[in-house]
Amino acid sequence: MAGRSLHPDTLALHAGWRADPTTGSVAVPIHQTTSYQFRDTDHASALFALQEMGNIYTRIMNPTTDVLEQRIAALEGGVAALAVASGQAASALALQTLAKTGDNIVSSTALYGGTWNLFANTLRDQGIEVRFVDPDDPENFRRATDANTRAYYAETLPNPKLEVFPIAEVATIGRSLGIPLIMDNTAAPLLCRPLEHGAAVVVYSATKYLGGHGTSIGGLIVDGGAFDWEASGERQPALNSPDPSYHGATWTQAVKPIGPVAYIMRTRTVLLRDLGAAISPFNAFQILQGIETLHLRMPRHCENATRVAARLAGRADVTRVIHPSQQAGEARARADRYLKGGFGGLVGFELAGGVDGGRKFIDGLQLLYHVANIGDARSLAIHPASTTHSQLDADAQLATGVSPGYVRLSIGLEYGDDILADIEQALTAAG
Repeated sequence: MAGRSLHPDTLALHAGWRADPTTGSVAVPIHQTTSYQFRDTDHASALFALQEMGNIYTRIMNPTTDVLEQRIAALEGGVAALAVASGQAASALALQTLAKTGDNIVSSTALYGGTWNLFANTLRDQGIEVRFVDPDDPENFRRATDANTRAYYAETLPNPKLEVFPIAEVATIGRSLGIPLIMDNTAAPLLCRPLEHGAAVVVYSATKYLGGHGTSIGGLIVDGGAFDWEASGERQPALNSPDPSYHGATWTQAVKPIGPVAYIMRTRTVLLRDLGAAISPFNAFQILQGIETLHLRMPRHCENATRVAARLAGRADVTRVIHPSQQAGEARARADRYLKGGFGGLVGFELAGGVDGGRKFIDGLQLLYHVANIGDARSLAIHPASTTHSQLDADAQLATGVSPGYVRLSIGLEYGDDILADIEQALTAAG
């Protein structure tokens, strides 16, 4: 297929792997090993000095994980990727690669509750300030920027606010200032490719739609390779100054023989090495299995979710439905601009009965599972204010899109009429 660009549906099955050169195995082997035999002392020295690429230790790299990394990089249109233990680890390492004590990040307020808590508390305790701004006005990112701002951060389809982020607008502002936009694309794989709209880095909780089976936790960071880190020298000192944690390497210079991978190489060889948030080879294998059917699953998630949103919008006991198909104005325009092939599998709504009504609805479900995850093949439901966003105060909850009576649904792959029937009987029970 030389010279031909493969469609994402094909890349999901083929990128990064053909067959094992020794056994001919078509399935990716699970390399359940911690260590790798070096040919000799010169080989070992060359690997540790980045003079030669190869396997050193599974905390840093692994042949099974390498296939997953190549596959997601191909799907996103990036140059390289890094798999880590979870989506939370991906978000943390993506920022810690660039920011240190005294630096700051500007983030959208429309975030998953766990990410908000990571940013507002844990990173703050590490000396990294995260400044939250309303993404409805992209210029808010510029206004919050100062000399110590190292990155912008946002979610493509924010969970649970579900208003698509203005990717190109904020990415353009960032590039003019030497600041990369890091996009969490967890809720919109295949529907959106943020790198094509100017984002510099994409992160995923692979636990969700990429895996799709609800069995394995993992995270991914994709380096787009198109952000000019070297030209942003003063703005990006982590990549343009000698790094004492890696024998004084200046990353933009050290990786030039390899390619435009300064960002992801520092993330791997410093942050992952030192903090140890490594994905297990088995989980990497499991997520690869999920990606193989991603292009078949996402349309069904989108179709079922749109049907649920329409049905909820027609009920008198539902006061508001949160889904791109129900939006108008600029929110709907952004959804149409950035999401191709569907509006995702998440639906939010509020009941006239408020908090009590939401709780009764969830307790009345018989088919949908009451769990904290999203992106499973099964349909799921939760009350964010008392669970996923419960560590946030009332103002922070509202900023992320969570009201006291908000119910979040992650619509799965079941027969659509069965999903609707369970939701309707639970609504009746709540009324």
